[in-house]
Amino acid sequence: MSTPSTGRLGAVTFSRLSKRALILGLTATQLVTIGLGTLPLVIALYSGTGTLFAIPVLVLAAAVALVPLGGRHVIDWVPIAASWAWRTTTGQLHYRARLTGRAARPRPAGTLALPGDTAALRQFTDPVTGAVLVHDPHANTLTAFLPVTHPAFVLLDPGEQQRRVNAWGRVLATVSRSGHIAALQVTERTLPGSGASLVDWWRTHGIDDGSFASRTYADLIDRAGPAGEQHATTIALSLDMNAAARTVRAAGGGLRGAAALLRQEVETLTIALRAADLTPGEPYDAGRLAVHLRTAYDPALGPALDRHPTLGRELAAAGPIAVTETWGNLRADGAHHCVLWISQWPQAQTYPGFLAPLLLSSGVQRTVSLTYRPVRADVAMRELRRRRTGHLSDAAQRARMGQTTDATDRAELSDVLQQEADLASGHSLLTATGLITISAPDAGHLEHDVAAVEQAAIQASVETRRLWGQQAQAFARSILPT
Repeated sequence: MSTPSTGRLGAVTFSRLSKRALILGLTATQLVTIGLGTLPLVIALYSGTGTLFAIPVLVLAAAVALVPLGGRHVIDWVPIAASWAWRTTTGQLHYRARLTGRAARPRPAGTLALPGDTAALRQFTDPVTGAVLVHDPHANTLTAFLPVTHPAFVLLDPGEQQRRVNAWGRVLATVSRSGHIAALQVTERTLPGSGASLVDWWRTHGIDDGSFASRTYADLIDRAGPAGEQHATTIALSLDMNAAARTVRAAGGGLRGAAALLRQEVETLTIALRAADLTPGEPYDAGRLAVHLRTAYDPALGPALDRHPTLGRELAAAGPIAVTETWGNLRADGAHHCVLWISQWPQAQTYPGFLAPLLLSSGVQRTVSLTYRPVRADVAMRELRRRRTGHLSDAAQRARMGQTTDATDRAELSDVLQQEADLASGHSLLTATGLITISAPDAGHLEHDVAAVEQAAIQASVETRRLWGQQAQAFARSILPT
């Protein structure tokens, strides 16, 4: 029985990104940096030597810890720059598939032909359903992929929108309840249209009698199909094999036992999705996952693979041939990519559907991925208490020094108290990470599309940040919840 519609759509608010400050708004890294800069001055004062060289060191340390640069403090760029320098030195910014010649080596059985951090991923076929599952041996997770179709949310009346928002909340609660799920990732992709669906519809329902009207209609379909866009939504569900170790052993142990448990979790998720008026399809088999990965790296191949259902279905060859990472972009075969991080969600009250300017704007090939990670109740409560204590002690320290607490600190404390109350009421705590991947055929077109997406994000009231020096890792996490 459906929930009666009230005709009203409720506004929602989002928590601010926690700064993880220890004292006076400074993080542990900033305090350590300032402390190391103060150490030479303390030694100089106690030893009676001059402070000529100690004071510049202190000033430099304070600048590194406190001066912002590109949305971060300078000290926060140090690990990113160090990782970039290491990967540059070791040649990890370039990937070339070894296909022929003496350097060609067969890949280990069951591994996916993917570069970088995803090279260790393995495939496992569920013996019952035939679905292909992706095993991450480092994180010890097992992931299944489901395609999802849904009606246009923005075209529904406010009461129906509110009912579906509540139903989606129940889906997330269902995922969090078992304690076995590592992540749930929702991916919405915009791909170039092939026109195959229009052609199939015309062949099934059209009347091709050779008349002027039928010829005109067929010509219109041939022209309009490839010029259009298609949207594809995928949900990836990852099982935490460490958290579910006991249940996995009871189901037979190993990947077979994990696959049996994940199959149950997928069935539960499917029921919850249908209750939310979403239509999940059958979990991806090897062929569909291969197309999913191949078009993620090179979206221009999508129309050709759509028109030829027998091509590109080998998962062992689904990876790119060549990948080159630069400081701000990533090139994979014939496509250039740039990944943006949603660094802040709307801070004012907003209504569901606020991402419509970002998701519905045409002319840009993009992938928007939202990764939800459930936090165990005891871990969440411990973290919230630590943050609450930090805010209160920071406010007391400011009061002793004659400083006032600003509105941002008060808002963050209010978020912590609200999350703590929700957790005490039996709700689950999830962390949400949003990534936007923009794809284009060349670097100039890419920068134009990035600017367009950043403008659409402003209209959606979200803040985005380009992930400088982390494009390869971010791209991998935008297509797989690794």
